[in-house]
Amino acid sequence: MLGCYLMFHGNCAQALDVYVQAFNSQLVEKQTYGDLPPDPAYPVPEQDRDLILHARLLIDGMELMCADSHDRCNGGDNMYVSHTSHSLEGVQKAWDLLKTEAEIYMDLQPTFFAAAHGSLQDRFGINWMFTALRE
Repeated sequence: MLGCYLMFHGNCAQALDVYVQAFNSQLVEKQTYGDLPPDPAYPVPEQDRDLILHARLLIDGMELMCADSHDRCNGGDNMYVSHTSHSLEGVQKAWDLLKTEAEIYMDLQPTFFAAAHGSLQDRFGINWMFTALRE
């Protein structure tokens, strides 16, 4: 599956409300930073608890994902191509090919929500997000 992941600077919830209305779409998943499991190494500031950690919208059968971020969310560079698969091997292969001469934002690694997740900007200037789903 190939999809888009849009990054917002604190106004993702508002954008979701507009997109649901504009496209008569369905919000199928929404998690806030307040939903993260507590981690003393990465505390979530109180003012960020209601920001969107991850959301999925279905628009005409296509998935659009988005989140709030304090990093890398300036107009023009606020989009990622997101590759999500049940195949860890397939995700790893694509990651290994695209990480050459890339800027790694987050190493591909196991997370609380996926078998592996990572993000980078490839040598061509494209932002990519990789997720291997758990079986």
